Amino acid sequence: MAKDEPDDDTLPDKDAAKGFYAKYEPKEVLGRGISSVVRRCIDKETGKEYAAKIIDLGASEHNDSRQMLEATRQEINILRQVMGHPYIIELQDVFESDAFIFLVFELCRHGELFDYLTSVVTLSEKKTRYIMRQIFEGVDYIHARNIVHRDLKPENILLDDSLNVKITDFGFARHLNDGAKLYDLCGTPGYLAPETLKCNMFEDAPGYSKEVDMWACGVIMFTLLVGCPPFWHRKQMIMLRNIMEGKYSFMSPEWSDISEDPKDLIRKCLVVDPEKRINVREALKHPFFNTVMRRQSQFNAKKKFQFAILTVRAMIRIQRLRYTPEPLDIEEALRDPYRVKVLRKVIDACAFRVYGHWVKKGEGQNRAALFENQPKVELHNLYIHQLQK
Repeated sequence: MAKDEPDDDTLPDKDAAKGFYAKYEPKEVLGRGISSVVRRCIDKETGKEYAAKIIDLGASEHNDSRQMLEATRQEINILRQVMGHPYIIELQDVFESDAFIFLVFELCRHGELFDYLTSVVTLSEKKTRYIMRQIFEGVDYIHARNIVHRDLKPENILLDDSLNVKITDFGFARHLNDGAKLYDLCGTPGYLAPETLKCNMFEDAPGYSKEVDMWACGVIMFTLLVGCPPFWHRKQMIMLRNIMEGKYSFMSPEWSDISEDPKDLIRKCLVVDPEKRINVREALKHPFFNTVMRRQSQFNAKKKFQFAILTVRAMIRIQRLRYTPEPLDIEEALRDPYRVKVLRKVIDACAFRVYGHWVKKGEGQNRAALFENQPKVELHNLYIHQLQK
């Protein structure tokens, strides 16, 4: 097989979308969906690379081709309304035939935020701030056009060559008139807001609006910082109950090194009452995103000199850190190795190297399972018994 030839799958009939094949040359498969495939493609005139999502209107067993066509057209309409923002995916071209729809997007080489998080396990506060600011700015742009996304999650956030955010997948997005509410249940279970679940549980539910996106942002931020979502449970009914009650905690060892500002922003996003939940403009003004120190209005030579001395001392200590081993309590490490920061990072990194392929996309359930460090009673008792010997 030649290097530039498309792999495995048979491409759609070229007579069905002559416009696409006249302008673009399809390459290898980048990803697959239930009724679609994403391929890298090249603009024949400019040589620029793009990602082409090829939707097979007849591939779904659950929806007929007409329903899928209407849903895709609705998504295209919303994509065109939100185009032009640096943190929202850019729709380049659309080609439609009787059997296929070709959507040509800008190419994001670093793929999904979900995959990036799986490779690094957790993000620092600084990187989380960088990514969440972009997500909030993208959501602000969407909400300003009276559109609610309804399926924000790491799988629907792409990263470009510079690791900048690109919000994508507007299949569940809807345009809302002033004061209008939505009532249908859609999205991903672990990221659903309480008011969305109520619409499926109570006939007199008041509906939901753009606030559901802020709840999802809180779940994303929680996941970026510690690697697992806030409401996960092996039994989905218990997970949904935890969401309804807003029941989560910052008690796990991973939170011990995280400051108060990101925790406070998460708390304000994960408020059960949507009317009391922080909105996107307020989130962008939160102290978590405003950490720039104020400059001194007057020059003070003595304080500048003292600061210079402290800076030099700090630099010397930082340089020596790599040669200075961190004190380790052997008894503590044997009793609960996950409480020791150094060991915790090693354990998490090793777990994701071994079981990273097992992490499923969607609900992030297997990701959360990797962070479950509570031993089973039988194994724990056996381990303690062996230590006592």
